[in-house]
Amino acid sequence: MLVRAARGAGALVLQGLNILIPVLDRIRYVQSLKEIVINVPEQSAVTLDNVTLQIDGVLYLRIMDPYKASYGVEDPEYAVTQLAQTTMRSELGKLSLDKVFRERESLNASIVDAINQASDYWGIRCLRYEIKDIHVPPRVKESMQMQVEAERRKRATVLESEGTRESAINVAEGKKQAQILASEAEKAEQINQAAGEASAVLAKAKAKAEAIRILATALTQHNGDAAASLSVAEQYVSAFSKLAKDSNTILLPSNPGDVTSMVAQAMGVYGALTKTSTTQAPSSGSDGSIRVAQRGNAGLEDELERVKLS
Repeated sequence: MLVRAARGAGALVLQGLNILIPVLDRIRYVQSLKEIVINVPEQSAVTLDNVTLQIDGVLYLRIMDPYKASYGVEDPEYAVTQLAQTTMRSELGKLSLDKVFRERESLNASIVDAINQASDYWGIRCLRYEIKDIHVPPRVKESMQMQVEAERRKRATVLESEGTRESAINVAEGKKQAQILASEAEKAEQINQAAGEASAVLAKAKAKAEAIRILATALTQHNGDAAASLSVAEQYVSAFSKLAKDSNTILLPSNPGDVTSMVAQAMGVYGALTKTSTTQAPSSGSDGSIRVAQRGNAGLEDELERVKLS
């Protein structure tokens, strides 16, 4: 779409069939309403942290009012280009070097807003601005690469230390759990062992009590004394056979070859014990029981001394 401005005084002629009066009318400006792309030349700009950058860009604009574009400014494209360059230098001076790379979109938007505020009187509207290339000085570029490498080494060291810490924590936790489980297992084993020993002791006590009860019942029956005498004689003979095995001191009777005399001595001991127990009279007080027990013990000791002497 073309718009022609003619008739020297500023008359506006639209597209289509137009009649021009020779000498009086002539075509002065031709404006295109299409979107125009303008390359912004490379220029120097100083950032907030005093780093000099070489930066260029591309500008997209459109003529919204052909009359203002024709009579409001001499060269609209040149004016917009110069405005874009100065605005870009101004906006870069507000940012540090790191923010220039991180905030390119916000920088582009700020430049577009600044251009539109000034170009409204020219009948031109800036649609968008894009930064093409940013060139930094070689030394700054080397410093940035060293910074990046140092940051990567730092992250690698931190990750390695965190891995070592997690590994140590896991190993310590595993040892802790192992010790806890081992102590619990040992505790359960000791409890089971104690329970087993207690059950064994109780069973032995019950068996012994039952044996004593049966023995007491048997002794009260007919010929119970004779059976007890035989058992004591057997144990007496067995005790003499074990004297040489258990101790260096051997006690022998005066006639060890006479088994009859040994049995007679054993029966004498049993008879003395039986006689002592039968001669104890029941007493109502504890003093009487103690005296009877003392007499029985004295009789037992006298009988054993008599057997040794014989």
